[in-house]
Amino acid sequence: MSNDSSSELEVAGAHEIEHALRRSDTDPRAAQRAERQVAIMFVGSVLASILFVVAFVSVKSTAVVDLPLIGRIGLQNLTLGVASGLGLFLIGAGAIHWARKLMSDEEIVDERKSFASDDETREAVVESFHTGVEESGVMKRPLIRRTLLAAMALMPIPAIVMLRDLGPLPETKARETLWRKGSRIVTDISYRPIKPEDIPLGGLVAGALPADLKKVEEEEGNLNQRAKAAIILVRMAPDEIRSQQIQDGDFQGILAFSKICTHLGCPIALYEQRTKHLLCPCHQSTFDLADDGNVIFGPSARRLPQLAIEVDKEGYLVAKEGFQEPVGPSFWERG
Repeated sequence: MSNDSSSELEVAGAHEIEHALRRSDTDPRAAQRAERQVAIMFVGSVLASILFVVAFVSVKSTAVVDLPLIGRIGLQNLTLGVASGLGLFLIGAGAIHWARKLMSDEEIVDERKSFASDDETREAVVESFHTGVEESGVMKRPLIRRTLLAAMALMPIPAIVMLRDLGPLPETKARETLWRKGSRIVTDISYRPIKPEDIPLGGLVAGALPADLKKVEEEEGNLNQRAKAAIILVRMAPDEIRSQQIQDGDFQGILAFSKICTHLGCPIALYEQRTKHLLCPCHQSTFDLADDGNVIFGPSARRLPQLAIEVDKEGYLVAKEGFQEPVGPSFWERG
C-alpha cells in the first residue's frame, strides 16, 4: 500500500471515534445536578449585576482600601470591577458547564461546500438550528432557560448605570445664561462697559459679555458660561429693522444677538452692513439681523436668539432680561 493511500485511510479513520457517554447522559440525577449548577452560576451573575448597582450608589468614590501586592485602590472601583467581572465570568462559566455536561457532544463531520447556498442548503441550516435547539435541551430545561434569560437581561444594567458617572445632569443649565435684568454689557478681553455712542451706525461689536462673567469664571474655574453668554451688538437705522423677536428689544437701533450659531455652535462675526446679514464661517448659515435674526441660508434650523437691551442710569448698555429661548445648537430636551 502506498503512503498516500495510508494517509487517506488515517484521515478517514480519524473521524471514526467511539462516542463515550457521560455520566449526565445515563444518570438523570447527575443531569439534574448539572442543571442546578448551571442555574446557580446564572443566578450568581444576576446577583453580581445587582451588587454592581448597589455599590455604584452606596460606596463613596473617595473610599479607599489597602490590598496586599497592589497597594491602595479606590473601594468603589474595586467593587464595580469585581461585580462586573464576576457577572460576565459566571455567564460564560455557566454556558461552558451547560455545553460540557448537558448538550449533545457527539462529533459530526460537516464537509466544506460551495459558498453559494441553494434551497436545500438553507433548509439544512434551518433544520440544523432546530436540531441544535432540541439537543441543547433549552426548551426541556426551563430552570436553565429562565436563569439564563434573567442573567442576560440584567447584564447590560451596569453599563447603563455607568452612564450616570459621566457627570452631573445638566438640568436647566443648557437653557440658562448669565444674562439677567440689569446685566451690564462689556467688551470681550478688556471688560470695558459699552455706551450707545460707542457703536456708530452700521457698526458691529463682534464680542460682548455680561460684566460679572470674569468673577463667575474665577469661582467656577471653567469657560462654560462664556461659551453660552457671548453676544454681538450691531447698529442700524431704526427704520431698517423690519421685525424683532422682542417688542422694543433694541435701543436706538442697537440690536443684541447670541454670537453662537444655532447649527453646531460656531462663533459668528462676519457681518455684511448693506444686507444686514450675519454669516457663520463654519457651514455658511446666514441670518438676517434686520428680520428677527431668521435663517435665510444654510443648515441652521433656528434663528439667532435676541437679547433685549436698554441703558442704565449711567448711560451704559444693559440687558432688559435674559434670553427668551436657549442659545446655541438644538438639543433633544429643548422641547
